Amino acid sequence: MSENPPPTAEELTADLVDLLDVEEIDTDLYRGRRSRGGVGRVFGGQVIAQALQAAQRSTDAPKTAHSLHAYFMRAGDENYPIIYRVVRDFEGRSFATRRVIAMQRGAPILNMAASFQVPEQGFHHQDAMPDVPPPESLESEAQIRARESVNIDEKFRRQLTRPRPIEIRPAYPRKWFEPTPTAPIQHSWFRVVAPIGDDQAMHRAILSYASDMSLLGTCMLPHGVNWTTPGFQTASLDHAIWLHEDFRADDWLLYATDSPWAGHARGMNRGQIFTRDGRLVATVAQEGLIRQRTPRA
Repeated sequence: MSENPPPTAEELTADLVDLLDVEEIDTDLYRGRRSRGGVGRVFGGQVIAQALQAAQRSTDAPKTAHSLHAYFMRAGDENYPIIYRVVRDFEGRSFATRRVIAMQRGAPILNMAASFQVPEQGFHHQDAMPDVPPPESLESEAQIRARESVNIDEKFRRQLTRPRPIEIRPAYPRKWFEPTPTAPIQHSWFRVVAPIGDDQAMHRAILSYASDMSLLGTCMLPHGVNWTTPGFQTASLDHAIWLHEDFRADDWLLYATDSPWAGHARGMNRGQIFTRDGRLVATVAQEGLIRQRTPRA
């Protein structure tokens, strides 16, 4: 029996947009569907993006999201949808704040606070974008994974190489299955694989989704470990995003990350997201669990 053909870029993108397009089930109460083909634990970026969408749905234009701060409490289960309850803490003329509680089976899995502002003019400065090769000259992470995973277990290989709606092209590729210690710095281009229209709320949601990709791995680089290391446990603990400027998530964005510190089974990671023309459009920070378990005797 022949296998089904792989999904097109347009199908992958439409599915991501549908995943992040939360359903309003009552006033300030929303439902986010589960990811098709998801296995086990819900991807943290999905919960962040759906929570942001719920907060955005509760806030009228022209106020737009400029920051969010989220804490992960429990791993989400791919077998169930996620319910998002929005609390309208403040509604001012210039700013508004929202709290979002993400729940599964009666238990909170994430708390998020988000702030919104009416656009206005002001002083401006920013960091310069790092000098990296353009995305057209780089191999995609999907190509690298396919090449390096030839000799691993077929089930794990299928999961690792399945088509994804976000394309990533690392400027300086790392080894997936034989990690060696390197400086805690990563530069990667990313974009959603097909156009998504002009809804800036969706572009912000997709950036929030993608911001959880590759970030936590930055603090692992100096130690020569990653998710394939036996007995190694990782999890996002908190995640913050500051949204500075409008952008398009279906154009190439550069994610420049670094890790200034790790200790006590935690690693700190920072990220800056730039457009191709050098505009700094978002800043990200995350602390995560990085724990090497000792085998029991």
